[in-house]
Amino acid sequence: MARCEVCGNDYGMAFEVHAQGAVHVFDCFACAIHRMAPICEHCRVQILGQGVEVQGRWFCGAHCARAEGKVGIVDKV
Repeated sequence: MARCEVCGNDYGMAFEVHAQGAVHVFDCFACAIHRMAPICEHCRVQILGQGVEVQGRWFCGAHCARAEGKVGIVDKV
């Protein structure tokens, strides 16, 4: 069994996420999202979709990027 790094639950069906050279262990997707999802720098929501990265800053979409003064940003649909 493996212990979730967010909630500490020792769970037989825990899973690993390998990202940027690190290995993370979680017992559920909610804990993985809590730890791994970037946060929009405008509205502070956790970004679960693709989001928009502008000059090293993350936004949930073009609207929030434009609200922070970024120009020429469009959502891809």
